[in-house]
Amino acid sequence: MSDDTTVTFGAYEISTDPARLDPARVHHWLSTDAYWAIGRSREKQDRAIAGSLNFGAYETASGALVAYARVVTDHATFAWLCDVYVDRSARAEGLGTALVQAARDHLAPLGLRRILLATEDAHGVYEKVGFTRLGDPGKWMALGLQ
Repeated sequence: MSDDTTVTFGAYEISTDPARLDPARVHHWLSTDAYWAIGRSREKQDRAIAGSLNFGAYETASGALVAYARVVTDHATFAWLCDVYVDRSARAEGLGTALVQAARDHLAPLGLRRILLATEDAHGVYEKVGFTRLGDPGKWMALGLQ
C-alpha cells in the first residue's frame, strides 16, 4: 500500500506519511534506549527507514513525534513488525497498543499470510491486538542472530 494513512488516538495522530517522520529522533531513541538497537548507526537506521513502511505517532497539539514503528513487508504474503518504540513521556497511555493496532489495520487489506515480530518484554502489548506466541517455534530458523 502506498497511500498515507492517519488515525487518531486520544491526543495523538498515528501516520504513515514519510514527510512527518523525524529520523534523527528515531535514531536517538533506538540507538540509546532500545535494547535491540543499542549502538545502531544513523546510516543503518536511515537505510532501515528507507526500506520500510513507517508509522509515527505525533502529539496533535505540537506535531512532535512521540512513538515509532516500522514494518518490513513484500505487501503480498509477509510482514515483520519491528522497532516499536514509545517515548518515555508518552508511555502508560495505551499508545504502544494503538500504534501496533494501526500497523495491523493498515496491513489487513493486503491479505498477508503472516505478520511476525520479536520481543523480550512486551508480549502483553502485542497480545492485545491479536498476536500470539508461535505454535511450533521448532520449525522456524534464523541466520545471523547475535
